[in-house]
Amino acid sequence: MRLVPVLMALAVCVGLWFWIVPASGQQVAAVDAPAAGVDRNAQAPAVKVVAFASQAEAVRNAIVLRGRTEAHRLVEVKAETAGLVVSDPLRAGAHVTVGEVLCRLDSGSREAQLAEMQARLGQAEADAEAAETLAQRGLTAENTAKARRAALEAARAAVRVIQLDIERLELAAPFSGVLETDSAEIGSLVRTGDVCATIISLDPIKVVGFVPESEVDQLAPGMPAHARLVGGRTIAGQVAFVSRSADETTRTFRVEVEAANADESVRDGVTAEILIPVASDEAHLVPQSALTLDDSGVLGVRAVVEGAEGPEAKFLGAEILREDQDGIWLTGLPAETAVIYVGQEFVADGRALEVTWKDWKGAQ
Repeated sequence: MRLVPVLMALAVCVGLWFWIVPASGQQVAAVDAPAAGVDRNAQAPAVKVVAFASQAEAVRNAIVLRGRTEAHRLVEVKAETAGLVVSDPLRAGAHVTVGEVLCRLDSGSREAQLAEMQARLGQAEADAEAAETLAQRGLTAENTAKARRAALEAARAAVRVIQLDIERLELAAPFSGVLETDSAEIGSLVRTGDVCATIISLDPIKVVGFVPESEVDQLAPGMPAHARLVGGRTIAGQVAFVSRSADETTRTFRVEVEAANADESVRDGVTAEILIPVASDEAHLVPQSALTLDDSGVLGVRAVVEGAEGPEAKFLGAEILREDQDGIWLTGLPAETAVIYVGQEFVADGRALEVTWKDWKGAQ
């Protein structure tokens, strides 16, 4: 009795095996058959794209820095002595020349002090001469003659001190430029160290930026440079200074560009973009929309290449050289490259293409 259930179970298992295994094998074969030896791209219809033929050009690379303009000179003219201002003030914006008086101070009692010191100097000269004569005759000690000579030198020094103090009563412009502030008002009391006026010189104008340590070795004084001001104006100059010491916080180096500014139209403190040309490179100018990434995240473009059955797509890796108003300059592409700039996101390598050729600049 126990043998019958076992035989029936075996019969059911054998029947299920013959029913399931051949059917699944046929399904697997049916699924795998189209994939074996069949080119999916060949079967897919050609994708319509727009491309242009690009020829590599010699492009001069440039280091771009962010910076600002600086005055060639900016000085606060300060008093070296005290006194009341007795000159009429010069107003801000006035042009002054080197040596022009900005502030004149009242001499006070200095002229009287000078007369007193000159009288003492005359007495000291007479005493020193008499002591020298007596010493030569042996009628007085040598030490006395030396004391008279010392007194003479002290009197001369006292006269010179007063004369210098009188000369400092006139505060003159140290260089030609423009007054940035009014000079001190007449009647005001000026003490030592007080500002008489602030003078600024804008010709030449300096444009200052900071270059990273990875690029500083490419720069040297005398290199041509251009600066684009925030208002759109461009000025030309040359590199005047490259710092030898890096900023401790940013690890960047100060770079100064000097440009002519005879009409003083470029102001101090204007934001600017500095472009300093360096070595030339072969590059392609492409629209920004042509840039794409491959599956591994590499930047590049999709190009049209000639395949066995006609035009097909191919990804070409590239590097950005620089960006300007017309587009992106790319290096790393073949000298002659057909760049796809419309439809490149819908094709993969080897995909058949239906290409429309256009000049992308004219299509913008």
